[in-house]
Amino acid sequence: MKLTLIASLAAALAECHSIFQKLSVNGAEQGQLVGLRAPSQPNPVTNVNDQQLACGISGTRSNQVINVKAGDKIGAWWGHVIGGQQWPNDPDHPIASSHKGPISTYMARVDNAATVSPTGLKWFKIHEDGLNTQTGKWGVDNMIAAKGWSYATIPQCLAPGQYLFRQELLALHSAYSNMGAQFYQSCAQLNVSGGGSYVPTETVSIPGAYKQNDPGILIQIWVASVPDNGRKAYPIPGPRPMTCPA
Repeated sequence: MKLTLIASLAAALAECHSIFQKLSVNGAEQGQLVGLRAPSQPNPVTNVNDQQLACGISGTRSNQVINVKAGDKIGAWWGHVIGGQQWPNDPDHPIASSHKGPISTYMARVDNAATVSPTGLKWFKIHEDGLNTQTGKWGVDNMIAAKGWSYATIPQCLAPGQYLFRQELLALHSAYSNMGAQFYQSCAQLNVSGGGSYVPTETVSIPGAYKQNDPGILIQIWVASVPDNGRKAYPIPGPRPMTCPA
């Protein structure tokens, strides 16, 4: 595909965005925006040094903290706009299928999840879903197939306490140009019980974890008109997910 055609396609799809706006715990939905800090509009962050990269563009903020246990399966639900569809049979809900890319989930230990500022926190990744080089499917494709849901499991060894839970969708359809990659993210407020006593020490700052020219951020995923990175391995930005000590 010629670069000009790609640019035209990207421009046409410029408003096909998404918001992480609901949580589930072991399949039990917690309610729209309950326990969440979520943007009120679906536009992305494109500058990796923007403070809004942590929990998204300022919008709604719940005063609730959701109780979970180490080992619980946490679902993040994405929708085109707050509430889900922008109109009946919205073809871009939960996100436009053109917005290929990985989904990464992070956590940060905090004193009070309801009131803490997301600035200056120490984040660790617990899950990532990138490109399957055998099928050409991305994490975003898997989320769309699951009707907007993307899942991560709270590590069994994690020390009890309060945490921010951050899920990030990185759309790469325009990532061939500087600041063309689109970051979408919200944060949930969790109180984790059970588990072990492990507090991850290998952490990153957000912003700070990424550079604008990282190979997974400044990248041309279109090869022969197909956005599958030529079925080559894709380097998901940021650290690898944490593992519990043996």
